[in-house]
Amino acid sequence: MDLSAHVDAYLDHLRVERGLAANTLEAYGHDLAAFAEFAGKALTKRGGDVRELDAGDVASFMVFLSKRGRSARSSARTLSAVRGFTKFLLRERATEIDATALVDAPKLSRKLPVFLTIPEIDALLATPDTTTARGLRDAAMITLMYAAGLRVSELCGLKLGDVDLQRGVVAPLGKGGKRRLVPIADFASNLVRRYVDERRGRELDRGDVLFLSPRGGALTRQGFWKLLREYLLAAGIAKKISPHKLRHSFATHLVARGADLRAVQTMLGHANIATTEIYTHVAKEHVRQAHATAHPRGR
Repeated sequence: MDLSAHVDAYLDHLRVERGLAANTLEAYGHDLAAFAEFAGKALTKRGGDVRELDAGDVASFMVFLSKRGRSARSSARTLSAVRGFTKFLLRERATEIDATALVDAPKLSRKLPVFLTIPEIDALLATPDTTTARGLRDAAMITLMYAAGLRVSELCGLKLGDVDLQRGVVAPLGKGGKRRLVPIADFASNLVRRYVDERRGRELDRGDVLFLSPRGGALTRQGFWKLLREYLLAAGIAKKISPHKLRHSFATHLVARGADLRAVQTMLGHANIATTEIYTHVAKEHVRQAHATAHPRGR
């Protein structure tokens, strides 16, 4: 079995046993295909046996990526995929060593996530015209995404039964097929309730998808990105804000106001607390900038 065939087996493992999302699998597949092509040529020169895969092959591949202009962050992501793959080869007894064990990841500069300030959030949430069916849906989506820190895929995939408006919680289906419970404040619950009641009054038998497109199916991630950009422009917000930045804003605002980091980790669905800790740095930087701007001697 050549290296590409092992990659296919690994991707099947991730899809079936790990339940990774299609987008994640696509990214892994792209990175590992590049690795298999590069390392496969080196293995062919040495007889083609996968057992010959070693740290030199991985290190050479990382140098190759760097020369091709890949950023440190992108290269680190690729190395992470290759690490998972080589561990899979070990478990399957296709190799006898972990070829990535001695390869260090590129050093990353910690890039703080962009987020909206509370006044900007207020302006954005006030922009949709909730007297129209479309505006009410859009307001409910944007508000719920911010109020619960949802990923865009989680938001668009919500079913009617995933939101318990009586208890004030939403249960999104996150990465790896894991579901979590996130509390939502009254301002979000009320908008979602209005949207659901209005929808029931005008539509029948449209399935169990919560947020519907004009055609009656689930709104796509691209569709939500388009409507969010429309409202950002209407609200006069010039920052480059993607749907994921609403999630950053949710986390940053919680941490800045003293929320327990473990609780924020649970609400975001982060597997590792280190992923959540970046928001403490964002909050501190926000305070420093506010001081520099507002204090009479801050500059």
